[in-house]
Amino acid sequence: MNEQRLLYETHSHTPLCKHAVGLPGEYAAVAERRGLAGLIVTCHNPMPDGFSAHVRMAPAEMDQYVDLVQQTRDEWSGRVDVRLGLEADYFAGYEDWLERQLSAHDFHYVLGSVHPQVAEYKAKYLHADPLESQQTYFNLLADAAETGLFDCLSHPDLIKNVTADDWCPAAIMPAICRTLDRVARTGVAMELNTSGANKVVAEMNPFPDMLREMQAREIPVVLGADAHEPGRVADRFEVALDLLDAVGFAEISLFQERQRTAISIPEARDTLRGL
Repeated sequence: MNEQRLLYETHSHTPLCKHAVGLPGEYAAVAERRGLAGLIVTCHNPMPDGFSAHVRMAPAEMDQYVDLVQQTRDEWSGRVDVRLGLEADYFAGYEDWLERQLSAHDFHYVLGSVHPQVAEYKAKYLHADPLESQQTYFNLLADAAETGLFDCLSHPDLIKNVTADDWCPAAIMPAICRTLDRVARTGVAMELNTSGANKVVAEMNPFPDMLREMQAREIPVVLGADAHEPGRVADRFEVALDLLDAVGFAEISLFQERQRTAISIPEARDTLRGL
């Protein structure tokens, strides 16, 4: 095994989001055992007006979050490179709020998310026709990329778990391809999120045919486990790297100080350790 550490867990949470357990130091410990170079903490961003407040930190807790990540970074210096990130919701009408929030701190990585499972999204965007709901979701993903606010779009087929009974990849693929054309023009990356294997539609987000279309458009891909508890750090990374290889990707991407770098898949695979 190559002793050089290259990979990061790029998507992880803290108890401040109200649905994760374990402090960042506990996640960093697992990252070290897995042979990772670093951990990017990406807790759910505060939103105003009580927007899905039960699944995210409150606006008044942002400084606490930044301090928590910095404290962990200091504690793990020289062992695991802990970085400050954010998983930030895209929801039309809140762009100014988000822009101010992102400029207030030195984030190393910003994930843009469209969460179709929250009540505010359902009230505004879910339709009686499931296919129309799916098309709307993918259109919003492209809108998110075009804001220029985000480095990467997280779990980019999450709508399949909200409309699982009516999920037909062949039917939605034309809309997906239109979205990917728009995303490709922005240069924004997209995530392969391994936590999808634990959801209603038990496969990583996005599904393999969407990954193939991303690769065909040269959209960079970032690997993340969306860890909400320490044991899920780098979960299924080996399987994910094999999947990316199989659909034609030669490398994965990583953001530090909001700048993208690339790691070859063979190198990435060679650095992972089992628990």
